[in-house]
Amino acid sequence: MSETTTNATLFEQLGGEAAVDAAVDIFYRKVLADYRINRFFNGVDMDTQAAKQKAFLTMAFGGPANYSGKDMREGHARFVKMGLDDSHFDAVVENLEATLTELGVSQELIAQVAAIAETTRADVLGK
Repeated sequence: MSETTTNATLFEQLGGEAAVDAAVDIFYRKVLADYRINRFFNGVDMDTQAAKQKAFLTMAFGGPANYSGKDMREGHARFVKMGLDDSHFDAVVENLEATLTELGVSQELIAQVAAIAETTRADVLGK
């Protein structure tokens, strides 16, 4: 993943589809190894989950809008009932930032990704 021009979408600056695909795969390895949040993924078909996440992030980062899944509030409601809270959201963002750092993404772009993630906090947590 590399920064290109300031006129490019975040999706393009991150490296496009291949970069998002790689990031999601690494991200979920980290999430599933993280004792703070991995229980929320028990029984989840991770191939399906990864595909949804790739489509969502592509759209959220300004790439092609092919995401057709549930909205954030509806998609996470069952996890809120399981106790999903700010500490879990923070752990997910931490894993996302670590993934992007591992892939050599600039701190400026990581900050943009984190800002986009932050815009979903209230809906993800059902607030």
